[in-house]
Amino acid sequence: MKTTVIDYKAGNLTSVVKALRHLGADVEVTDTPGPLSNAKRIILPGVGHFAATKRLDDTGLTPAIRAAIARGIPFLGICVGMQWLYAASTEAPGQPGLGYFPETLERFPDGQEKVPHVGWNQLHPNPNSRLLQGVAQNEFAYFTHGWRAPITAATAATTDYIQPFASAVEEDNVFGVQFHPEKSSETGLKILRTFLELQ
Repeated sequence: MKTTVIDYKAGNLTSVVKALRHLGADVEVTDTPGPLSNAKRIILPGVGHFAATKRLDDTGLTPAIRAAIARGIPFLGICVGMQWLYAASTEAPGQPGLGYFPETLERFPDGQEKVPHVGWNQLHPNPNSRLLQGVAQNEFAYFTHGWRAPITAATAATTDYIQPFASAVEEDNVFGVQFHPEKSSETGLKILRTFLELQ
């Protein structure tokens, strides 16, 4: 089944596509909304600043993604791609997110630990998570981010850094991971494989 990966010129696109093709996925990359009208599953990778998501609005990708989600198409946001699912981020106060989740992301508080949070850290998955099925407690994933999502009913996994935060979210056909599965060794590949197999 074809997997459509969105290129908004701010993502870790190459490594995500490479990981998906390693798993045998038929990958289509687009930076325009047209292909989303018949997409079977969609991935939005991302690194860097939340403000970069403005390009999704400027190119018409935002309404196309919203329409695809409404049709029940499985959607996975990675790193900033996950953050964009929320209403807003204090990293870019003037740039709205998709608003699928109503909360606002905030920066890690300054303290003894360094911000941003960079490196390997443990996942504490919800046993009922569809995306993280087969991921054991305390498996490691690779993170690099300075803003974090709050823990809510949609949280599929938490991670501890300065304070606990949502490291994965899911609700219906919408999924997000704050870490980089394409850089998270076998754990990350397992998660991507599960997404590719979701019905």
